[in-house]
Amino acid sequence: MRVRYRVDGNLQDALKIPKKNQNAVLARLKIMSGMSITESRIPQDGRFKIRIHKKEVDFRVSALPTSFGTKIVLRALDKSNLSIGLSTLGFSEYSLKKFKEAIAMPFGMILVTGPTGSGKSTTLYSVVNQLNNPDKNIMTIEDPVEYQVEGITQMQANPDIGLTFANGLRSILRQSPDIIMIGEIRDTETADIAIKASLTGQLVLSTLHTNDAATAINRLVDMGVEPFLIASSVILVAAQRLCRVICKNCKGKGGDCKMCYSTGYRGRRAVLEVLSVDDKMREIIIEKASTDDIKSYAISQGMKTLREDAMEKYKQGVTTMEEVLRITSEE
Repeated sequence: MRVRYRVDGNLQDALKIPKKNQNAVLARLKIMSGMSITESRIPQDGRFKIRIHKKEVDFRVSALPTSFGTKIVLRALDKSNLSIGLSTLGFSEYSLKKFKEAIAMPFGMILVTGPTGSGKSTTLYSVVNQLNNPDKNIMTIEDPVEYQVEGITQMQANPDIGLTFANGLRSILRQSPDIIMIGEIRDTETADIAIKASLTGQLVLSTLHTNDAATAINRLVDMGVEPFLIASSVILVAAQRLCRVICKNCKGKGGDCKMCYSTGYRGRRAVLEVLSVDDKMREIIIEKASTDDIKSYAISQGMKTLREDAMEKYKQGVTTMEEVLRITSEE
């Protein structure tokens, strides 16, 4: 039985467990996660908490039946990463300024885009955490709920019983929310309700799967949302990636470094492309401009592309040129 750790996005072998101990290990993990130990034919999901070094860490667990037993994936969710707020996520000065301006708005929509595992949820949770105080009614609908945060109302979408993002969102709007976080905008119905909510006095935060910030605007158009609604509601779109940080202990040399498992990297930083929607941008969106036109105007107003932001981190000695090219290969 093989155990691997994914450290800073890369999988590496950690240890082997004898086959005879397989069932005992699987049963223990299933019991801890609140799963059925008698069921091994269908996938299951669960979660558990443990204290490590006086810190509470949440684990999200997924069990998948395979030919020779079960594959279990544990995702460690460290809530202490969220309490630090936006300032310590490694944003550039420009990105941070634009984010702070956007979350100070009383209503509108903020979108974070990027592939799976690019840190979108952590960024949104950090925003939510920064806004989390008793005079704000903050509600989320997610699938699944990633981090459990005190003081906010979190709801798990469950399409199997008809609780889709769209249906859940309709119910949330009857609860007088100030800020709504939607795990992901996957369909036209969710996009439509989310945008209308952001026009009627709520600050709406969500994610989309697009490669860059400008494409997100036209993705909403493709979903059937009217351009004038997008122009009126969206206040900021950020495209995000994560770049690995050069290990401070071995200065990226690797060798026999225990701190970075000889990889030369330790930790990750957010690389961002932040598109801010001003009056001229609204006109461009209403005119159904191409993604290139939207991007060109945003750059003329000071937007740094993903590659430029990554290059900035390379020049500062934070990361390597290999990482810059790896995470911005589509540019």
